[in-house]
Amino acid sequence: MTRPGRRAVFHMIGNAHIDPVWLWTWQEGFQEIKATYRSALDRLRDHPDFIFTCSSAAHLAWIADNEPDMFEEIRAQVQGGRWALVGGWWVQPDCTLPSGEGFVRQGLYGQRFFQTQFGRTADTGYNPDSFGHAGTLPQILLKSGLTRYTFMRPGPHEQALPSRLFWWQGPDGSRVLTFRIPYEYCTWGQDLEAHVRKCTTELGGPLNELMCFYGVGNHGGGPTTENLASIARLTADPSLPELRLSDPSRYFTAVDSTAAPIWTDELHHHAVGCYAAHSGVKRWNRAAELALIRAEKLAALAAAVTGHPYPRLDLERAWKRVLFNHFHDILAGTSIESAYEDARNEYGEALATAQHVTNAAVQRLSWRVSVPHREGTRPFVVFNPHAWPVRVPVEHETGGVPNAFTVTDDQGAPVPAQRVRSEATVSGWRKRLAWTADLPPFGYRTYTVLPQAAPDASAVSASDTHLESDTFRLDIDPQTGGVARLTDKRSGAEVFSDVAAVGAVMTDLSDTWSHNVYRYDQPAGRFEGATCTLLEHGSLRSAVRTTSHYGRSTLTQDFLLYADHPCIEVRVRVDWHERHRVLKLLFPTHLHFPQATFEAPYGVTTRPTDGNEEPGQRWIDLSGVYRPTGAVRGLSLINDAKFSYHALDATLGLTVLRSPVIAHHDPYVPAEGGDYRHMDQGEQQFTYWLYPHGGTWRDADTPRHAAALTERPIVIPETYHQGPLGTAGSFLEVSPATAQVTVLKRAEDDTGYVLRLVETHGFPTAVRLNVTFLGRKVQTSLGAYEIKTLLLPDDGGPATVINLTELDRLGDA
Repeated sequence: MTRPGRRAVFHMIGNAHIDPVWLWTWQEGFQEIKATYRSALDRLRDHPDFIFTCSSAAHLAWIADNEPDMFEEIRAQVQGGRWALVGGWWVQPDCTLPSGEGFVRQGLYGQRFFQTQFGRTADTGYNPDSFGHAGTLPQILLKSGLTRYTFMRPGPHEQALPSRLFWWQGPDGSRVLTFRIPYEYCTWGQDLEAHVRKCTTELGGPLNELMCFYGVGNHGGGPTTENLASIARLTADPSLPELRLSDPSRYFTAVDSTAAPIWTDELHHHAVGCYAAHSGVKRWNRAAELALIRAEKLAALAAAVTGHPYPRLDLERAWKRVLFNHFHDILAGTSIESAYEDARNEYGEALATAQHVTNAAVQRLSWRVSVPHREGTRPFVVFNPHAWPVRVPVEHETGGVPNAFTVTDDQGAPVPAQRVRSEATVSGWRKRLAWTADLPPFGYRTYTVLPQAAPDASAVSASDTHLESDTFRLDIDPQTGGVARLTDKRSGAEVFSDVAAVGAVMTDLSDTWSHNVYRYDQPAGRFEGATCTLLEHGSLRSAVRTTSHYGRSTLTQDFLLYADHPCIEVRVRVDWHERHRVLKLLFPTHLHFPQATFEAPYGVTTRPTDGNEEPGQRWIDLSGVYRPTGAVRGLSLINDAKFSYHALDATLGLTVLRSPVIAHHDPYVPAEGGDYRHMDQGEQQFTYWLYPHGGTWRDADTPRHAAALTERPIVIPETYHQGPLGTAGSFLEVSPATAQVTVLKRAEDDTGYVLRLVETHGFPTAVRLNVTFLGRKVQTSLGAYEIKTLLLPDDGGPATVINLTELDRLGDA
């Protein structure tokens, strides 16, 4: 505890916040990093007491590759304790939008780089400029070796906190000692007296030591000679605190025994516009993260079952492309337009790598599946990337299928299937097929197309304005193209209280970040003048397409109702040509006392239904009391590309896009009629599922449904051959349903297989793993929302719990 009356201490943190991409591209950022680090090394040479604080392993990796002599100078300063390593992550990412596994990989590759190059890891998480921080981060930080955390945004005007120094506690109970930087993380290159005196206003109460950051930043620069001279001069001023040249680790050690309050919530809302800004980078990121996770799973399986080499270096390189583009001014959508050409290319490299790895693995596996010879048939092997059984529609292009056909499973039983419109506009030899695949846990099943007509029947009745199955009836509003009515026939409940899925347009005059904005609630109009067309009608599904208009823009929604699927699938295409507007899809539910739950990175967050713009991962759920019966019911909204939502009373809103001026930052005011580029012009596509359910999202198992939409099965066309594998098989299964296996990969040190488990419902549970492909069964436990990583060693030894960086073994499973 700080002794009353003791002179206050400012730990002066010399740093250079460097945005490798923002109002410039990464090539310019690359050069600025070199120039800044050269300057820091010069200051260290000339000022024996100076300490430089440095984060972002990616920046140091650039130096190691491009200027190895400079890197050796840095290495010497790290060993001497004057170049302080912080952060432990690959970059300083957006701290809301990456997936849970994306954050894990920041620490995995960042900390392992530090350990390999410097013989040590960081102990302090460090994201001064990130615009918000997910409430689930404490566990990820702690299990990556980061016991402390430093941030600045949101500021006091955006989020009241009990103290500058506090224990930040996640939903699982993990805690990290956390400090909010006062005022600013970087300064000008001149005298620091004004900045230091401003920081003295933060003193008071039991906390008598603070961090005071200095150094030219954003475009780099770092501490200057004049900065250091002013600190030396101010040190003699008795009216000021002791000014101690320091680094974050030294600060946290100094205050470690200080009584600090506990904060158990997320840290938002600095820049709510960033949850939706730039639809492209949001979609690329989600697709790349999930594609790499799936590729790792299948590559690990192929390595174990077939001896196929595991492409660890290819996957690492691809992950590092994704992680770099997590950077808070890239993923948040706030950089210049040309920076997104680079981001698109790097995400494309990662996606291409994932495709090649996945294809090599499943081709290797499917070639070993016994496919009996049946003349005139077309076999397909379908792989399930999840460690639980899934029943999900699949759809793919193919050739060699007659107009009249039947699809059967590996037991010869027919499954609902139909032809749908091909991507190719050619004569009829190329087709697109859709059917329902019922797949075993992390396994495969063989399906066969037979040249014989299936019964001509549909379990879905349909017209241009309605779809009806045994489960749902959906009526289309012919004016807006939205949903006039959705009835859950299992309970008789009406899902919506008014027309839903309508394209609502809101006025948005804010900058790219939406500084000082918390919600978009000023209506500018809505999409209307709809046309409705019956697009498909078959034994598997029927679909209605609605096309509506606003201004110069067009909204197309294809509503797909399957005969035996619990969700309504909606495929959206937007052709957008508006400026300073927000497009939302609104879903007014028929609920009382609603509770809004959002998927967060490796967890969930519950928030008030106050209309504020909020970040979320793949799903949002609104559950409450269904007024007519008093039963608890809900609606989950799941999507494959969007991150921005709101809940206002009983209405869910999905923010589809925003169209501010690109890279516009207040207080600059764009000239009236000026020539500016606006965001998200043109066409984009995404898919969402409407999932009405009884009970809450937990009862409905929404997390697994979200995984089913966004991590789809892989369909491989095959030929007839014999092999060591049967026509169907399962390689890994997890139970109960509250546990997910999110990762399967080879260990970074190549000593075994790594499995990551996550508890998704908020209840402690005993977990059973049947790891068939290794001939092992593992039992372990998970706490509420716990992330647990297991190593299954190649030598057959017991399953071991390891930390997220795979650097420390923590005990038996």
